[in-house]
Amino acid sequence: MLAIEDEWRKDDSRRRELMRQADVVVLCLPDDAARQAVELAPETRFLDASTAHRVAGDWVYGLPELAAEQRERICNARRVSNPGCYPTGFILAVRPLIESGLLAATTPLKVNAISGYSGGGKSLIASYRGCDSEAMRVRPYGLALRHKHVPEMRRHSLTDSAPVFVPTVGHFHQGMLVQVPLCARELGGAGAAEVHEVLRARYAGEPFIHVHDCPVPDAALDAGFLSATDRNGSNDLDLFVFGHDDQVLLVARYDNLGKGASGAAVQNLNLMLGLPEATGVHLSREPALEAS
Repeated sequence: MLAIEDEWRKDDSRRRELMRQADVVVLCLPDDAARQAVELAPETRFLDASTAHRVAGDWVYGLPELAAEQRERICNARRVSNPGCYPTGFILAVRPLIESGLLAATTPLKVNAISGYSGGGKSLIASYRGCDSEAMRVRPYGLALRHKHVPEMRRHSLTDSAPVFVPTVGHFHQGMLVQVPLCARELGGAGAAEVHEVLRARYAGEPFIHVHDCPVPDAALDAGFLSATDRNGSNDLDLFVFGHDDQVLLVARYDNLGKGASGAAVQNLNLMLGLPEATGVHLSREPALEAS
């Protein structure tokens, strides 16, 4: 690993020199700074964790489970954009339904999601730590409906229009749930069982994606409640299909700091460097109640 000396951190010449030496440069910067870094060393291979390049046509989207050819594209890419936390669950839940024809791309979609406060960065973490205010238990935000993740969600899920996305921050450090409600009439009359079968077949054999049984067994819940934190500390993502013949609820559960961020980055970095994909990625103990 290459490290820049503290006194040279803002020196473009030294930064360029080190980036040119690296096999892959991982960018964990604000969007504008990420763009500037790429301009400094355009010949370098980059893995960018910012929002800057997630819908750029000359960057490969770093979600290996996106499509059959996505791993190969990441392996061969010079520029890979690491996915956002919220889009990861939404895309993995919705895209197979659109690709299968069960869900029309023209269907207006709605997404409700809750994440631990670690997703908001240093200032939000500081405001939550040590605070026990009832007012901060659950707080929706992004209420102008222009969250920066929406273009990414739209493009890579294959929907024709931007989903109505309502994110919420909860009073817990990490973990998240992404929920997409659907009606049978939006699924050509299909219910929960048919939707589950599409997801089960699509992710069979995927090491990090776990499609739970449908109906979801009571034992997978906590007295009827679904925990947002049960995949914390791992790169695993759970997909649940709740509902019945008339209504369906898709839910993705994962660690916003794992599969939603650094876990995904390590997964992508392994692919770019030709290493086994799970190298350095913590595989949590799989729940007993899951179909794949």
